[in-house]
Amino acid sequence: MTAPVLSVENLTVRLPAGGDRANAVTDLSLTVAPGEIVCVVGESGSGKSVTAHSVMGLLPKGQLTPSSGRILLEGEDVLAASPARLRDLRGTRMAMIFQEPMTALNPVLKVGDQIDEVLRIHTPMSAAERRARVLEIMDAVRLPDPARMIDAYPHQLSGGQRQRIMIAQALVLDPALLIADEPTTALDVTTQAQILKLVAEMQTRRNTGVLFITHDFGVVAEIADRVVVMQHGRVVEQGDRETVLREPREAYTKMLIASVPSITPPERPPVSGPIVLETDKLSKTYGSTGFFAGKGRVVKAAADVDLRLRRGETLGVVGESGSGKSTVARCIARLIDPSAGAIRLSGVDIATMPERELRPHRRNVQVVFQDPYRSLNPRRTVGDSIIEGPTNFGLSKTDALARARDLMGLVGLSPDALDRYPHQFSGGQRQRICIARALAMEPQLLIADEAVSALDVSVQAQVLRLLDDVRKRFDLAVLFITHDLRVAAQVCDRIMVMQNGSVVEEGATRDVFAAPKHPYTKALFEAAPGREFGSRLTADLD
Repeated sequence: MTAPVLSVENLTVRLPAGGDRANAVTDLSLTVAPGEIVCVVGESGSGKSVTAHSVMGLLPKGQLTPSSGRILLEGEDVLAASPARLRDLRGTRMAMIFQEPMTALNPVLKVGDQIDEVLRIHTPMSAAERRARVLEIMDAVRLPDPARMIDAYPHQLSGGQRQRIMIAQALVLDPALLIADEPTTALDVTTQAQILKLVAEMQTRRNTGVLFITHDFGVVAEIADRVVVMQHGRVVEQGDRETVLREPREAYTKMLIASVPSITPPERPPVSGPIVLETDKLSKTYGSTGFFAGKGRVVKAAADVDLRLRRGETLGVVGESGSGKSTVARCIARLIDPSAGAIRLSGVDIATMPERELRPHRRNVQVVFQDPYRSLNPRRTVGDSIIEGPTNFGLSKTDALARARDLMGLVGLSPDALDRYPHQFSGGQRQRICIARALAMEPQLLIADEAVSALDVSVQAQVLRLLDDVRKRFDLAVLFITHDLRVAAQVCDRIMVMQNGSVVEEGATRDVFAAPKHPYTKALFEAAPGREFGSRLTADLD
């Protein structure tokens, strides 16, 4: 048998005193063979990323400490390696792709220079040879026009292109081990499909072993050779992909798999309530076209968007980044001003309404954003954040606190937690708090802008059930923005597909998913990773 590229043997990583458990990782063992993709899955806090950072020697000093075990990279124990030796190993024998390329790449260096840095540090190649190699690897990862893009800065590239730069940087020296830590979580389905295909191609071509960390079982179904399931720092189950996905042994694995939304929409009766939101040729253009603007770039972020949304109905807006989904939502909430068109909220056009007149209408539209930690003020208790809106609109503090306590119970949290701060909650709990804060205003329309995309599948399922519950309980109109087609299939009554700022298809969710008409919609469905996974698996588990 071929010796493994990576062998983790009985690894234990200690947490600082006072943590919720003694160890971040306990007695963990796994292997990655040459040319094999091993997917590590589990909820936040399961130890996935700690394992990856342990292998790379990137654990924060004094906070997380390996206390026992070995990590063998092609037979060499990286835990015993000196800092200088670890620096030699990174890039040459092992490399890592991080989740968010914009924070991993240096914003003031050209992307070509950042790939070149790996070659400059680890090889004796000349500047001309390095540039040729950078162009070669950029072409290999399917970046368009490498000769031009080599001199671009990270902010000038799309999310998918930045992730490709990171892959090029990781693979430029043909490492034996590639670690990918949630590299596709924030990407659109089409870009995600391209990145997954690219990783699989490079792994096959170079016989690289890949340790792929993810919470997306669609990704697991698409690319994994073997699966390792982690919970609370321990491996609870591992095996080949088909065995783990089709015949999971452990209750925790079964729970994770059961939490994956099916891509087959359920039957949902049509909603016939009164129209809460109506837009007519809503448009938003960025850039100047005036006499003094010269030849400035003009971007039509939204163009002639018409939509109708009724009480008790959930309208899903899907499409890639840059399709105009969030722009439409922000115009509707009047967080940005539309360039043209009408926005009628319960019959009142608020599109051009000045701020003084608009203020009474703001309480009727509330938004739950993607990142709850950035949405909440870290210096204020969650109780203060929830009551801020109602008290600003005239409710007494006593009544606002009573409402906040009721809402905390409604979203599944203890009312006694109102005096705690955001950092004292998990990501899923913070999103529940954001939902409670939005409901405290007693809105007519709730906008959920990628509200569950960063959550684990189990937490995601809980938050989706909560959103559906509050929609029914408060008879809310919900505008649900997502790039996850599985989520859209399960929660939306109707679907609106956007591309390049325009609506290309809309209709009842079940109809659109069963027979998409527009080529772009078809492309989105075809790109969904493991698209047959949910429906087949549900039948298997039943």
